[in-house]
Parts: sequence; C-alpha cells; structure tokens
Amino acid sequence: MVAFRTHIRRSALAVMLVLLTAFAVLIHAGLSNLLYHHIDSELLARAQQESTRVETKTGTLTPSEDDEEHELREAARFTVVLAPTGAVMWKGAAVVVRPSLEASVLADVQRGRTVYDTVATPNNDPIRRISLPITRGGTMQYILQTESSLRLVQDTLRLLLLLLAGLAAAMVWAAWLGSRWLARQALTPVEVLTATAEQISVPSLKTRVVLDAQYEEFERLARVFNAMLDRLHTVFEGQRQFVADAAHEIQTPLTVIKGTIEVALHKSRSADEYRDALVTNLGQVERLSTLTRSLLILAQFAGDRPPVKLVPLSLEPMVQELVKELTVLAEDRKVRLTLETHPVPLVLGDAGRLTQLLINLLDNALAHTPPEGEVTLRLRPENGQVVVEVDDTGPGIAPEHLPHLFERFYRGDPARDRESGGAGLGLAIVKEIAEAHGGSVRTDSTLGKGSVFTVTLPSYRPPTVNSP
Repeated sequence: MVAFRTHIRRSALAVMLVLLTAFAVLIHAGLSNLLYHHIDSELLARAQQESTRVETKTGTLTPSEDDEEHELREAARFTVVLAPTGAVMWKGAAVVVRPSLEASVLADVQRGRTVYDTVATPNNDPIRRISLPITRGGTMQYILQTESSLRLVQDTLRLLLLLLAGLAAAMVWAAWLGSRWLARQALTPVEVLTATAEQISVPSLKTRVVLDAQYEEFERLARVFNAMLDRLHTVFEGQRQFVADAAHEIQTPLTVIKGTIEVALHKSRSADEYRDALVTNLGQVERLSTLTRSLLILAQFAGDRPPVKLVPLSLEPMVQELVKELTVLAEDRKVRLTLETHPVPLVLGDAGRLTQLLINLLDNALAHTPPEGEVTLRLRPENGQVVVEVDDTGPGIAPEHLPHLFERFYRGDPARDRESGGAGLGLAIVKEIAEAHGGSVRTDSTLGKGSVFTVTLPSYRPPTVNSP
C-alpha cells in the first residue's frame, strides 16, 4: 500500500510534468511557426524582388551569355528560373542544383499557387525554398525559385529545447522539494489525530484533540473527531452505568432469596414457615423475570434494527380493548379509568409493541394515582399525526425529574422503594418503542395536579398508484 505522503508527491510531480510538457510543446511549436513564417515572408519578398529584376533585365530569357545576363546572374545569385514544365531555364551564379519539384507540388504551382517546401542537403543543412509562378496576360511564363538556409532556425529551436529542458529539470526538482514540504504541512494534523487516536482507550475517553491547524478543513475534522469522542464517552458511560444499575437491581432479589433460604435452613421450620419462605422467594423470582424481560427488550432496541414489524394498524379497537382489560385493575386500586377517543387515521405500527407501550404508561399512571383519583386515556388526531395521551391525577412530578424520566433505572419518586416502584425501565421501553415507530414521547406535569404522558405517532399514508 502506497503512503498518502508519497501519493501527494507523485501526484504533484505528475501534474508538474504534464504542465511543463504542454508548456514546452506550445512554446516550441509557436516559435517554430513564427520563425518559419518569418523565413517564408523573406523568401516571398526576395522572390518578388528577383522576379522584377529578371523581368527588367531580360524581358525574354535566352541561353546567351552576354554581359547583361552575366550581370543578372551575379545579382540574383540564389535564384532559379524554371519553365512551366519544371525544366531549368536559368539560374544564379551561386545556385546549387536541387532536386526537381515533385509532381504534386509542380501541379499546384502550375495552377498559380505559391508553394514552399523544405529540401534536405547532403551536409544535413536543410534549405527552405519558394516556388513563385510568374504570369503575364493570364498565362504562366515561368517559375521563379529562391531559397534560404534553415540552419539559424534549427540552431534557435535546438537552443530553445535545451533551455526548456533545463528549466523543466529545475522546476521538477523544485516541485519534488516543494511537494515534500507541502505533504508534511498537510499531513501534520492527520499525524496528530493518529497519535491521539492511538492513545484513546475506554479509560481515557476524555482525551481530546487540540489542533493548531491553519486550514478550515482540519479544524472541522478536529471538531468532528472530538464530537465523536464525546458521543462515545456518553455511550460508554451510559453502558457502564446501565450495567452497574442492572447488577444492583439483580443483586437485591438474589440477596433476599439467599437470606430467606439461609434462615429457612438454619433450623427446622413448620410447613407454614417453609411455605412463607417459598412465597417470598417466588415473588423475588418473578421480579427477576420481569427485570430480565425488560433488559432483553432494551437490548433488542439497542441494535441497528428495532424489533418491530410495521403494518397499517387502527389504534381505536386496541385502546378500547386495553382499557376494558385494565378496568378491573383500576377498580382494585379504587381509581377510575376512562377513555376519550376521536376518529384517527391508521398508523404504521406493531400491535404487540404498541400494546406494551400503552400498558407501561397506564400501569405507571395507575401506580402513581391515589385512591379516588382518575386516569384518562385520550386518542385524537393532530396535524396529520395520531396523539395518545395518558392523563392522571397523581401527585405530579418535580421539574428537576422531568428530563430524566425516560432514562433507564431512573425513578422520579425517591420515596418509592424498589418493591413498589419497579425497576425503572418501563418508561425507557416506552421511549424506545415510540422512536422505533418514528414517533416521540414527552411529559407535562404539575405538582399536586398530576401528569400527562403524550405519545405522537405518524399516520399511515398509503403509497400513491400512478394511473396508466
């Protein structure tokens, strides 16, 4: 696996090489075109000047060697005059015989076009040549050729390549050194995060990253990392407290069972005394079973997939049946249990889990409502949602307890012992079930007047079917 630092340096070099190559190609091509255009312009000007001189001196070219033609040959030393067919009619004094024009090039000249071509020489000194058609009265009379050496152009381009190569080497070396510095600057915060992460363990979750970074992205990364540590610390502390509370809750009935058995075995007892010991132990076993079931439920809801099967469900028949069943329990406690319902839409819910939610709320309300009190269950629609309220006339809950009511093992009434107050998991289960259905639960309470637990559930919206 390649280190990210190495990847940064290689990427920087690759980008630099691509840019330098593109720059060198553009500079070389641009200067080459400019030089060749300059040479071609000079050749055209010279050819036009020579054509005027030839026309002035000779009028009609003949192979005679009189003084006037000799003077012309000396003046136009690098000029060649060709017949329209490509045959040499006349040449300057310093002209070296070059390869004749190719058929395609000659055809272009015969059509009246000025043609440039490059001719190789035995000494590798390329020659730039122009072929200029001379016409008179719309008819081509002859072809005038003149040439110029390309040595200066080649030397200039060769020197340019050397300069570009040297510049590229220097810039690549500078890029390599610069990329090392850049990688070190960029990865220093990552190394700090790595070192901090290596030091973090469950006992040291309070460790936080302090980055002196100049870049906004790394500061945000440090904030997110610290926020993640805060969440982990909260989760671990919650789990530690949960395990401690669960162990404490389990320890109490086990201690009672052990003490009862030890007392029963200390000496011989009557049948009634043994029966009382068994009844006491049975009550503690039932308490352990209830606690275990509640812990298992909370453990199931702690996973990624809550244990609910959501189907379209009508709540009205469910609450009516539930109130009917719990009326006997309410009467036994001398509490009046009433139901107020309004037509509500369907919800997407799990009937078993929602029944458990309502039982927990109603059992909690009945347990905290004094005799001759009243517990009311309301079902009503609100803003496209379904609202379930459990209202009691109990003593109410102090404001400092309200934010903690749905925490595990929390008891809002410190005066109630474990025997009468349960394990403190019922409302925590209510919260988990409500949130698993996409809803929420809240509490409003006034001391001396009672409490209202409100569960809000989203209504079921059937999928729309597109008509054909």
